[in-house]
Amino acid sequence: MSRSHHRKPAETGSGGGENHASIDETHTGGPELSCPMPLSHREGIVLGHGSGGKLTAELIERIFYPALENPLLLRGDDAAVAELPAELTGGGRLALSTDAHIVRPLVFPGGDIGRLAVCGTVNDLAMVGARPLWLTASFVLEEGLETEVLQQIVASMQTAAAEAGITVVAGDTKVAEKGLADGLYISTTGIGVVPAGRETGGAGARPGDAVLVSGTLGDHGIAVLAARGELAFETAIVSDVAPLNGLVEALYETGAEVHTLRDPTRGGAAAALNEIARQSGVAIVLEEGSLPIRPAVAGACEMLGFDPLHVANEGKLIAIVPASDAERILDAMRAHPHGTEARLIGRVEAEPAARVLLQTGIGGTRIVDMPTGELLPRIC
Repeated sequence: MSRSHHRKPAETGSGGGENHASIDETHTGGPELSCPMPLSHREGIVLGHGSGGKLTAELIERIFYPALENPLLLRGDDAAVAELPAELTGGGRLALSTDAHIVRPLVFPGGDIGRLAVCGTVNDLAMVGARPLWLTASFVLEEGLETEVLQQIVASMQTAAAEAGITVVAGDTKVAEKGLADGLYISTTGIGVVPAGRETGGAGARPGDAVLVSGTLGDHGIAVLAARGELAFETAIVSDVAPLNGLVEALYETGAEVHTLRDPTRGGAAAALNEIARQSGVAIVLEEGSLPIRPAVAGACEMLGFDPLHVANEGKLIAIVPASDAERILDAMRAHPHGTEARLIGRVEAEPAARVLLQTGIGGTRIVDMPTGELLPRIC
């Protein structure tokens, strides 16, 4: 996180700790100029924290460096320079992903925007078979954000990064005027390596494949909704936000083929499966009775008129694999902490192409469409 990233003109009228000359007319000798000591502003974010000056440097050194400390970050250069891993020299390929994260409230049961930012980008890399290595993060801070909250969120990012085995190597901060940033926005970019021989993507699903999910659906969306106080009842549901690269490595360690992986975040499982069906030109048929949905999530969805398949997840993956490998991959999922409730939920068929269908408990079949519009704003 380089200080030079912040060398922007100071905001006019920010009062952000800069030395402003003041006029003292209490002396008989006429107006006297004086330079008061700068304010530290340690309790909340002010516009001066985005000025590129002393307040910016102090914020970085007090909050970001201690939490995210590593040799690449602490160099303080405008870009991180790292040695390429051996996988690249052995035929591996580079994987890149970028994402922006907005959630309200910033802290919710089971996670916060910091953990969400790290896990979201780590998981996007893992879904193409990559081993995540490095992360960069850009923070848009709203004037008035409590620095205690920011410290909590940055510490949470480091905890999630440690879980995933990655390093935050570079970053940037900007400050927006009060009312323009909803507290805090975080954008992340991830870099990883796809080892030689792995070919996993949305176009890989084939007729006859099995469709697996690593656990219960809809937990994240309902946990965030409950944290806003928008449910008419109390619930113990917590977000499932978690880094999934370890679970993905466990799948590959079985030696089985992994045709397609996808994490069903915004738009839920319905959006993810429709994307796969279109990319692969296949039909995906789900069994309603096999879908793992917690009773509290199902109840909340029924009350609000939501389809659980449309509700966001942040710590689950969908895997499409050869039917002959499904059982050993399920065993590998269930042996991992993030896959203990894994299930076989459906199959891939040739027709109707680019469709997702649900076979209901009463013997009927319905189309599972992509969700229309934003089901829950500020959630991912």
